[in-house]
Amino acid sequence: MKITKLIIVAILLFLGCQSKEKSSRDKLNEEVDLEFPKRPNILWLVTEDMGPYIPPFGDSTVATPNLTRLAEEGVIYPNLFSTSGVCAPSRAAIATGMYPSSIGANHMRTTSYTEVTGLPKYEAVPPSDVKMVSELLRHKGYYCTNNYKTDYQFNPPVTAWDESSPYAHWRNRQDEQPFFAIFNFTETHESGLFEPYGFREIETRFYKAGDKNYKWKNFGGSHAKNRMKEEETPVHLPKDTKFNIPPYLPDNEVTRRDMWKLYNNIAEMDKQVGVVLKQLEEDGLLENTIIFFYGDHGGPLPREKRLIYDSGLNTPMIVRYPNKKDAGTKNNELISFVDFAPTLLSLIDEKPKSYMQGQSFLGSHKAQDRSYIHAAADRFDGFTDAIRAVRDKQYKYIRNYRPEQGYYLPVEYREKIPTMQELLRLKEEGKLNNIQKQWFRESKPKEELFDCDADPYELNNLANDPAYQEKLNELSAEMDKWLTVINDNPSLPESQLVAKLWEGSDIQPTTLEPIITSENGKITISCETKGASICYKLIDGEGEVPKTWNMYQKPFEISTGTKLQVKAHRIGYIPSKLVTFSSSKSL
Repeated sequence: MKITKLIIVAILLFLGCQSKEKSSRDKLNEEVDLEFPKRPNILWLVTEDMGPYIPPFGDSTVATPNLTRLAEEGVIYPNLFSTSGVCAPSRAAIATGMYPSSIGANHMRTTSYTEVTGLPKYEAVPPSDVKMVSELLRHKGYYCTNNYKTDYQFNPPVTAWDESSPYAHWRNRQDEQPFFAIFNFTETHESGLFEPYGFREIETRFYKAGDKNYKWKNFGGSHAKNRMKEEETPVHLPKDTKFNIPPYLPDNEVTRRDMWKLYNNIAEMDKQVGVVLKQLEEDGLLENTIIFFYGDHGGPLPREKRLIYDSGLNTPMIVRYPNKKDAGTKNNELISFVDFAPTLLSLIDEKPKSYMQGQSFLGSHKAQDRSYIHAAADRFDGFTDAIRAVRDKQYKYIRNYRPEQGYYLPVEYREKIPTMQELLRLKEEGKLNNIQKQWFRESKPKEELFDCDADPYELNNLANDPAYQEKLNELSAEMDKWLTVINDNPSLPESQLVAKLWEGSDIQPTTLEPIITSENGKITISCETKGASICYKLIDGEGEVPKTWNMYQKPFEISTGTKLQVKAHRIGYIPSKLVTFSSSKSL
């Protein structure tokens, strides 16, 4: 009996301790939640052509102390996928929350290789109510900056950013104004593998904290071609490092040198990331800011960039929350680039727009985890294909709409990579192995199915294996559903796509001039082009013109003698002409 009483007492004490511990833990969580800002600053650190090549994602080839620290203090997301294996279509998805193939943004690029396509230069034309997500944040009082790459497959309206330039920085905002700032790191771009090798001079700007007086070497020259000499370029890892060469590439001196360049570029990018993070910390903003690091698609090597294998789509993402919330954890949910725009709105407690085809993975409007991600490949420079893909957490289904056409596209830009040149040389000499030959097959199966866990390089097509027919049918049905929902016709010729975007016209549509009216001392501005964003500048009596355009949201007053400059712009249209007005008379 005494033993029973002792056991009961022990249990009660244990439960009491557990209750106190839970109470303390709940209190701590409440305090953390209280400290989480309602209108957080949001910082995006975006690098280019980036597969999971860094220690937090299992690749310890080169040290990345700044990204490693960010991962230790944040959450890693290994299942982020771009909508395309190349940058411009992917950036269109990020900016709008819509699939590029649904708005005419998937051909790379819409303004280039017209001498090959025979088409006019054109821009993607999303529905009239679509705005760049940065403009939506500006409407909510955020200071929005982009440093510095755009490349959205359309010209961004001037309403999109408070500043978009190599000098754009949160430090230029008003006191206490929340910010959304993007810093683009281009050192890891595919062109960083070209010869002669060297870092881009423009990237030295990161070490100058937005100083607009700083001029890098050969200022004004081509950003991509203006590079240091190799002997001037920092060496972050030994050139004789032993690299894990993907099986689809030859393991020789040429490839190993390109692998060294790839990782050396990553190490330099990590240093630049560290500089920006240090500036954030110095400004006392670290614990008021949600920090994202990710790449604009998968890796830069041959059979990576431009393809819709995981090597071209999968890119690492790290998110650090204020107060190191969930530090050191991993989130395995599937995330697509179309999810970024709705997530940004959700993080500031705004409901995602109904036109957005993605879903929020964070914030007050977080959706249920995805079951699938989707991707598309069409024209790359002068060469056109039509491929669509859908992937769940394990399997990927690919549908080839031009099966009679081979996989490899002789894109001139890619052929500047020495490893690509080496692949072509070995192919000509008949020295490629069976895995390396796959990319150069002269035709494609109509359907492909890969087990991405067992076959991460997507080399063993399971589409004709009876054991996988149920999975193939599931993913094929999902693709049909997706194509219908986003109104994507992969077989539509690009010429007909342009005609559709331009509503049958032979010329790009132009945004109509804004209409300015003054009544009872208030200025009202409108535009008859549906969905056009309207912006204006107020010029005082001394004639000084502000650098930033104000977004027009509602009627406002201006003092006598003040001049007004007004523009309107719908995405995908030519901007309107500049209209001027004064408080006393139209100019």
